[in-house]
Amino acid sequence: MTRISLLCSILLLFFISNLSMGQQFLQFEGDKGPGKGKHIVLVAGDDEYRSEESMPMLGKILAHRYGFKTTVLFPIDPATGDVVPNYQNNIPGLEHLESADLMIMLIRFRELPDEQTQYIENFLKAGKPIIGLRTSTHAFAYQKNKESKFAKWDWMSKAEGWERGFGQRIFGETWVNHHGIHGKEGTRALVDGVGLQNDHPVLRGVQDIWGASDVYGIKHLPEEAKVLLYGQSTAGMASDAPVIWKKAIMPIAWTKPYQIEGGSPGIAFASTLGASLDFQSEDLRRLIVNASFWLLGMSDEITPDLNVDYVGAYNPTMFGFDTFRKGMRVADFK
Repeated sequence: MTRISLLCSILLLFFISNLSMGQQFLQFEGDKGPGKGKHIVLVAGDDEYRSEESMPMLGKILAHRYGFKTTVLFPIDPATGDVVPNYQNNIPGLEHLESADLMIMLIRFRELPDEQTQYIENFLKAGKPIIGLRTSTHAFAYQKNKESKFAKWDWMSKAEGWERGFGQRIFGETWVNHHGIHGKEGTRALVDGVGLQNDHPVLRGVQDIWGASDVYGIKHLPEEAKVLLYGQSTAGMASDAPVIWKKAIMPIAWTKPYQIEGGSPGIAFASTLGASLDFQSEDLRRLIVNASFWLLGMSDEITPDLNVDYVGAYNPTMFGFDTFRKGMRVADFK
């Protein structure tokens, strides 16, 4: 009886411990629509641009408006169970990538346990499509476990074939610089600009994008990358701020094929926009929804008037380091 009582006590403590951690991910089940039967995993995990706010918003649009099953993952401090964007070493739930048809990520400088990162590698080896937003060009930084098999994913990697890391290999770029003045200049998409693929399905209905986050410098895009949108800095952080024409334009959205060792070929879509404030732009939301359809072989379903209205309230906060809402649990983002 003593052993049974001890076992029961251990199980009870385990149960209470897990209960106190709360939910580890959000999941939205689509009712009906062209995405029915397909699964999209959205991964939040950056220090600055409030992906913990934007990824649930996109997940709800894709699920409730178009029928996709969506799963949203967060950086969680295991000591508290809170969503802590600057906790670099834990994004539980990546095993959901095993059943995912598409991955959307906005992460920055993560150094996850190898068992978590393995799910991302498996996804890439399967050649499945992936969307990378804003800081995903510098998604990983290995400072502690330099012996990890994934240390070559570091944004400054010099490993053969993985020069400049995961961002370069998968999306075609790593971190370069702030081309615009961070926190003072925004980004205006040049929808009718030079050399655009205006007949591309991803651009259907996309006419007006302005974001509060500044233009990123782009330096290393390979030839196989196809730029869909260029962007220009604006003289201020308001949607009506004038464009600074004296600055060079930069790619802000493109597609790129990828393939990693031992894997099948796949397609990536990347955009250097993606702060939670940026997604107040209806056509930026449209761009990502269109890209999701296109990557999933659903171009015929893309119309210029796809509904990208919010599902419920969306009140994004200003980007910045350590400005995230403290004490938030996964369930608070539902």
